[in-house]
Amino acid sequence: MRRVVVAALAVALVPGLAGLAGCDGGSDRSGQRSGTHSVVTANPDPAAYADARSTPVEDSVYPEVGDPGVDALHYALDVSWDPEAKVLTGHEQLLFRATTTADHVQLDLAAEMRPTAVTLDGRRVRFTHPGKDLVVQQDVVADHAYTLVLDYSGTPTPTPAPTNRPDTETLGLTVEPDGGLWTMQEPYGAFTWYAVNDQPSDKARYDVSVDAPSPMVGVSNGKLTHRSTDDGRTETSWHLDEPAAAYLVTLAVGRYQETTATSSSGVPISYWTPVGDTELLRNLQRAPALLDWLEKRLGPYPFDSLGFVIVDSSSGMETQTMITLGNDPETVGPDVLVHEMAHQWYGDEVTPSDWRDVWMNEGMAMYLQTTWQDEDWKLPPGDSLSSWAGEERRARRADGPPGNYKRDRFAELNVYFGPAFMWQRLRTMIGDDAFWSMVRAWPAARAERSTGRDDYLRWIEQRTGRDLSSFFQQWLMSPTTPR
Repeated sequence: MRRVVVAALAVALVPGLAGLAGCDGGSDRSGQRSGTHSVVTANPDPAAYADARSTPVEDSVYPEVGDPGVDALHYALDVSWDPEAKVLTGHEQLLFRATTTADHVQLDLAAEMRPTAVTLDGRRVRFTHPGKDLVVQQDVVADHAYTLVLDYSGTPTPTPAPTNRPDTETLGLTVEPDGGLWTMQEPYGAFTWYAVNDQPSDKARYDVSVDAPSPMVGVSNGKLTHRSTDDGRTETSWHLDEPAAAYLVTLAVGRYQETTATSSSGVPISYWTPVGDTELLRNLQRAPALLDWLEKRLGPYPFDSLGFVIVDSSSGMETQTMITLGNDPETVGPDVLVHEMAHQWYGDEVTPSDWRDVWMNEGMAMYLQTTWQDEDWKLPPGDSLSSWAGEERRARRADGPPGNYKRDRFAELNVYFGPAFMWQRLRTMIGDDAFWSMVRAWPAARAERSTGRDDYLRWIEQRTGRDLSSFFQQWLMSPTTPR
């Protein structure tokens, strides 16, 4: 886009609190549709999700979203959509590690999504749900793993976006008049449809099962592992084998047709387009060649599948392995495809641990986009970027410097073009070979992790052998564009 107890803690109910859960245990499916392909497991093994272990932090820009006391390891989501009633029903299993010893667990869940049952490690627990905060009243011990199971339902409602961008007025799950639905949720908004630690520093693995009335079909991240139609309803199951931040998760339900391809390096690609729409499909089919170009710059594609799903939006989002794109031909243009695919390395494989560092994603994706444009249009390096110099100066003045933007101006042009110009200046300083070697090495150096600017900039200095502290300070924090 674009919380001092002994190690063996007794489980106890806390009296006098609203929200006593009504089901027993992680494997109980009471209240769920029968005969479906569940992605929930009876006894998830924390060792199987060691790669999803994170060090969550309280976000400095949006601290009201997410909780550093929770380290989510694996979300198993079974959701069912009723387009006539506009009701989403969910059964969720969350495997998480408590990062601190505390008397409760807190997750983000929209007020419209009403929990009917909550268990922790198979036992009923009490909970409260004030506003968007789901507070499970149960003692937890630091560094211990727990399994929370939740039943909920409601009419999804998107949440306001902290930006002035005309293509991003709301975030989260949007329901269309025809009954379709889709999500875009950067910097947050996943909480509009499931209980989540909705912050970028906490990556987790996902399995998502979507049940919808035919001919609708549900699309999510990763590989499609199951698809069946029974009694007029279609179910799909999706498996994401690499940890992802919540904002990089997608859900779309609509009348889709699937078309498949394979890149020259062997990456399986799927296109999920509206039935009968050939123009958007033709645009998407440029993806394999564009992926070839990116792999030459960035190294092998970091995941085991790539997909694109078209939604009724004018924006685009680098949702991990299943890129979400609006249904405007320009939004599916080759420059946007390059930008969103570049994010699979910069943003998805390596994710900022704090939203103050969204420039780490957008600056490099924009730089790669304009570099591709230079080559495609046979222009000198940096020529495409130079046409945006005036917009960069105006955006920096209006919205703040890229590394310290205004809280209500998320993902404006300042975090795109300011860092892109910074990368162009660094490229001229250190030369093409050193620059592109650095660009290629960084995603692999922090694969599947969330990290911040201190780590990133220190790594660049070590990689280049240069003291760049003043250079980065000026480009990221100055209210005026460096000369």
